[in-house]
Amino acid sequence: MADKPMPNIAFKVMSWLLNLRNRRHPPKEILQETGIKPGFRVLDYGCGPGGHSIAAAELVGEQGKIYALDIHPLAVKKIQKLASDKGLANTETICSDCATGLKSGSLDMVLLYDVFHNLSNPDDVLSELNRVLKPDGILSFSNHHMQKDEIISRVEAGGLFKLYGRSEKTYSFVRLNKGGRNGRT
Repeated sequence: MADKPMPNIAFKVMSWLLNLRNRRHPPKEILQETGIKPGFRVLDYGCGPGGHSIAAAELVGEQGKIYALDIHPLAVKKIQKLASDKGLANTETICSDCATGLKSGSLDMVLLYDVFHNLSNPDDVLSELNRVLKPDGILSFSNHHMQKDEIISRVEAGGLFKLYGRSEKTYSFVRLNKGGRNGRT
């Protein structure tokens, strides 16, 4: 069964609260610990009001590309407006509950921030994220609704990702290739 977007009023309240949080914890500071580089192609899965998407678009620069995906049409509209207002032509939105429509192996990084605990189909989402990541791609994960052990066990459970590292606010998972090996040491 597909996830359904929250009511518009709930989205607006959530957006307001996230904007307050972003003032205390600027998304750009969080993203700097992920290793995003100019030229990267990044998906912000469950982008919400776009704080991380816009910060990522600035970090990857004109040669990079940001895909901001959310199930809620208001999220998509908000990101489109923010990107337009800031002149960020490297940002594209996707309105979906799982499928990205992106080419297999095309992304350097996926941001999965504060949405995993709400997914009704987390295994399908992880499978899609694994599919679109390059063999050396990184799944950057953060969810303040979950404990460390739960994060690691749930992301690694399907055998698609393995914890690669942890920074102050994010976990980095590498994509496992067929046979469960990723070539990283």
